[in-house]
Amino acid sequence: MVTRDEYEAATAESRRMLATVPHAVAARYDRQAHRIVVTLNTGLDVSFSPDDAQGLENASAAELAAIEITPPGFGLHWPKLDADLYVPAMLEGILGSRRWMAARLGAVGGRSRSEAKAAAARENGKLGGRPSKKLRRPHSNSPEIRQQKKKTGRPATRARR
Repeated sequence: MVTRDEYEAATAESRRMLATVPHAVAARYDRQAHRIVVTLNTGLDVSFSPDDAQGLENASAAELAAIEITPPGFGLHWPKLDADLYVPAMLEGILGSRRWMAARLGAVGGRSRSEAKAAAARENGKLGGRPSKKLRRPHSNSPEIRQQKKKTGRPATRARR
């Protein structure tokens, strides 16, 4: 159960955030531009593509149009998709969980084409390509290394090829 002091502290923090942190007062889906448009209490409109937000990337126009603003304006909710975005994080460019954002960034990096990447791939190919997983050295925190450390008091070593 929440104590009276905890309740009062949370209420004070909520008032502080409402006074200092921008929050949503309106939100809509612009079908022509294929953008979510969020109007903030500061009068600023911010928009983003639903393709860039976790849970919205494969949604239909009808699903995107049903947006709810959670009180007191710090959250956007799409009930038909069971998707949510935190407005302060959205303003920092965070449109999903850390794991989802990392996967998106990794996918972009993996698709990049540069001369340096091509040269590195050619050099790796000269060496026989990427080693198979069973020839790779285990991670220092892998179960087999931890087990070896327990038995001998030191990590296992592997002879180099």
